[in-house]
Amino acid sequence: MNESDSLSHSKWECKYHVVFVPKCRKKTLYGQLRPHLGAVFRKLAEQKESMIEEGHLQPDHVHMMISIPPKYAVSQVVGFIKGKSAIHLARVYGENRRNFVGQSFWARGYFVSTVGRDEAVIREYIRNQELEDSRLEQMNLWR
Repeated sequence: MNESDSLSHSKWECKYHVVFVPKCRKKTLYGQLRPHLGAVFRKLAEQKESMIEEGHLQPDHVHMMISIPPKYAVSQVVGFIKGKSAIHLARVYGENRRNFVGQSFWARGYFVSTVGRDEAVIREYIRNQELEDSRLEQMNLWR
């Protein structure tokens, strides 16, 4: 069993695979934003006593494996990260570009799955998702 975290009266290991997308799946994540968003996401997760254990920004979506204490709902933490990161993007990049419109950078909703015993498989999936996407794209060129 992996290391468990603890609160005052409980031991826990709650990890989730989370995926979310920008509105209209804009491919702007790669440009100037990609290097900075990882640090922003990690800082925001810390504010909710959570930790991003693995993450990768794809051209049009975000993959992360996040550890969230049981005292917070997953929706609460993911909503907080999406909302505050959108505000950050609007403040930092809002003057330069028209497309960053405050809190509406991210699309509504997200995908979440519990990690459980498949942690190594999910970590590998997140790391290699970009290579797999490009491989599938190459295969579709021959159709």
